[in-house]
Amino acid sequence: MSKRRRAQGEGTIFQLPNGKWRAELDLGWVDGKRRRKTATRSTHRECAQWLTEAKRAKEAGGLVSRTPTVAEWFDTYLSEVAAGRVRSSTLSNYRRDFERHIRPGLGRHRLDALRPEHISRFYATKLHAGLSAYSLRYLHAQIRRALAVAVTWGLVARNVAVSVQPPSLPHKEVSPLTVEEARQLLAAARGDRMEARWIIGLSLGLRQSEVLGLWWEDIDLDAATLRVRRQLTRARVAGEKMSFGPLKSARSMRVLPLPAPLVAALREHQQRQRQERNALGETWADPRLVFTSTIGSPVDHRNDTRAFKALLIAANVRCEEVAAPDGSARLVPKVRLHDLRHTAATLLLAQGVPARVLMELLGHSQIGITMNIYSHVMPTQLVQAADAMKNVLWDEGQ
Repeated sequence: MSKRRRAQGEGTIFQLPNGKWRAELDLGWVDGKRRRKTATRSTHRECAQWLTEAKRAKEAGGLVSRTPTVAEWFDTYLSEVAAGRVRSSTLSNYRRDFERHIRPGLGRHRLDALRPEHISRFYATKLHAGLSAYSLRYLHAQIRRALAVAVTWGLVARNVAVSVQPPSLPHKEVSPLTVEEARQLLAAARGDRMEARWIIGLSLGLRQSEVLGLWWEDIDLDAATLRVRRQLTRARVAGEKMSFGPLKSARSMRVLPLPAPLVAALREHQQRQRQERNALGETWADPRLVFTSTIGSPVDHRNDTRAFKALLIAANVRCEEVAAPDGSARLVPKVRLHDLRHTAATLLLAQGVPARVLMELLGHSQIGITMNIYSHVMPTQLVQAADAMKNVLWDEGQ
């Protein structure tokens, strides 16, 4: 039986004298010249996989005969790849960082001419200009992912970002409230319209977006449980519209037991909200939401942060006097809203709650994240472990 001849546009795979394999895809005639894309791989299977992806990209219009610049490729990557994989708020962050940093810093380079030293110098320049190491590592992750797709599509032979080390993150100690400060804050919140919101932050350690994304159907007051299933996000496009989206990771979905004082606060909050809804009638925006504005709409993240700062001032917790332009003094809080989460974690660890349990409560994806963030509390647990071992192995008094 004669071997079937490949149809035009199917592509071909053949072995090179050095033992490697090469895939080739015909892109047709462009500007009077026949254009082809090729990729060299170690195995026939890898070439076949590349050819399948390349043909798919060609059909979608993503594979071009001319190697694009970094800027052109990022435009394609964000529109045709990232847009289908990430949340709208995350995509808007990618686009913002691309326009602010990547396009002016690396965009002029042709994709296949991009070198590790270009990226390394880009990081050094940004670091010198004041961009934080954290932000640069976030940029590095975006560049690495985009170039990985470019390799898969056959636009470049290797991902040069893999050869570049982003700046190291400086060790940052968390700044949780003490037990006394936490109690001061709760005392100041007593009777506040959002009292239950602050108790959730201190006792459960939910992220801000998780608290603001709670629906009443997520809370079972009789069973004293709370289910974390979504978050409230604010996209930096289309007028910064707020929307409900998936959680940070699969581990972030969790069911948490509620302490009795929180159940009582939530019942009071539910009753207060019912009265507000009855007063406004049909103009109440969203009856599902646990925490809302005075008209029933989602609470903007910035308004939530402002309310927290006002609460800190009312409680006089870690506030410093700062001179105002008119010569008067005003109190400025020195605690971040996210420190409520750190406070909950630190207090639980101090009470002997194992790090593995804390990881589940906080919704961390890996135990290493929990250990790294809260390593400053671990020495206390290590002393407790040593005392426990002493009691097991030695008689009292030895």
